[in-house]
Amino acid sequence: MNEMHRAWLGVVSADHTQRAVQGGFIQLNHGKRYGVARLHRGDGFAIYSPTEHYLEKRPLRAFTALGVVADDAPYQAEPMSMGPRGTIQPWRRRIDFLPAHRVPLTEVALNLTKSPNWGYQLRRGLVPLEPEDFESLQALMT
Repeated sequence: MNEMHRAWLGVVSADHTQRAVQGGFIQLNHGKRYGVARLHRGDGFAIYSPTEHYLEKRPLRAFTALGVVADDAPYQAEPMSMGPRGTIQPWRRRIDFLPAHRVPLTEVALNLTKSPNWGYQLRRGLVPLEPEDFESLQALMT
């Protein structure tokens, strides 16, 4: 990765991550614009999946994908059903995902995870990630 200035960690179930990787995009917080609007072209982007499937309680706790933001602005995708949440027209960003394999949280030492209760901030769905942490994930996952 060349001179990355910023990096982010998105929180997305593994099944939704797989769809995102296949489609070359990311959407966060049920398609709301505010999260994806914080991203800039060239930012590193990693995904942490607390579960395998959306709304599932059994934990996965793994880093499941990473890439680089590939566009300049959010765009709205076609309307889609969110089941009981109704139909939404989600905001997305293009991501150039790197070939990567899952890495369990237990196998990763990041600056992000050093503080007690670090996981609480994941509830926001998107958190800043130090470029050094992104590089560590990249070394482990690719």
